[in-house]
Amino acid sequence: MRVAILDDYLHCAREVADWSRVTSRADVTVFTEPLGPPDRVMEALRDFEILCLMRDRQPLSADTLAALPKLAFISFTGSRNATLDAAAALARGIQVSYTTGGVTGSTTELIWALIMATVRQLPANEVSLRSGRWQATLGSVLAGKTLGIIGLGRLGKRIAEFGRCFDMSVVAWSPHLTDEAAAASGARRVDRDELLSTSDVVTIHVPLNSGTRRLIGDDELALMKPTAFLINTSRGPIVDERSVIRALHAGTIAGAGLDVYDTEPLPVDHPLLAAPHTVLLPHLGFVSRENLAVFYQNSADNIAAFLDGAPIRLVTAT
Repeated sequence: MRVAILDDYLHCAREVADWSRVTSRADVTVFTEPLGPPDRVMEALRDFEILCLMRDRQPLSADTLAALPKLAFISFTGSRNATLDAAAALARGIQVSYTTGGVTGSTTELIWALIMATVRQLPANEVSLRSGRWQATLGSVLAGKTLGIIGLGRLGKRIAEFGRCFDMSVVAWSPHLTDEAAAASGARRVDRDELLSTSDVVTIHVPLNSGTRRLIGDDELALMKPTAFLINTSRGPIVDERSVIRALHAGTIAGAGLDVYDTEPLPVDHPLLAAPHTVLLPHLGFVSRENLAVFYQNSADNIAAFLDGAPIRLVTAT
């Protein structure tokens, strides 16, 4: 059988996990670059029986799956995959497995690093220093400011803890958040408009779905203080990118720290790259040696179990 490991951008899949139970029985090909549009995906993958997907990097629609006649098994990392049509895969008799675990600190530490880098404008000062200028911008202090968290789930709760450690007041909002749940995490529940209008840092931690797509647009950004910062490490389409670009150029907000985008990898000519007062990262939240070691080892174990005829962690419905 032939196994394709997709989107291993950092060339680390075979390094951080033990694939011996797979390589002893199957040929493994590692793709380290995005495959591109659907026709190229179909051409590249048509002879593979097994695919290993890294999060939501490679879209696999029903039409694409239909063009992969040999495909029998897919393992994706994480508990859900927004770009895989799992229902279509199951309907075609393709078995699908997910992975468990991961290192929570991989994402939460990155989120807080992005907040700090954005508010203190660290990248701009680093670039300025290398070009010969000393102290280019005036950053802000977090202590005494208000941290607004949109989505107080597993990640949001941890960020609330970080905020309190930095002597910030913490407010939170999500559609179903209660006063009691917010208080249990050391936050005060407010409505969305109050959060946007009173917070000095707004950070987003809700999943992407029909209710959260374009949750933040022109109207919402207009509510924010001109001294406030927007942070998005969740999913790109939760925020309207064109609205953020307009707000940055107009000075509606003080800056934005982004780790996620509508299109990933971000095109080299994307207007965000020319927007002022930004810190832009290449979707690094879950990307750490420790986290990818868990993801890839789980993936290798899933594929080995499939080769054994006893697949594990199967997706049974969507």
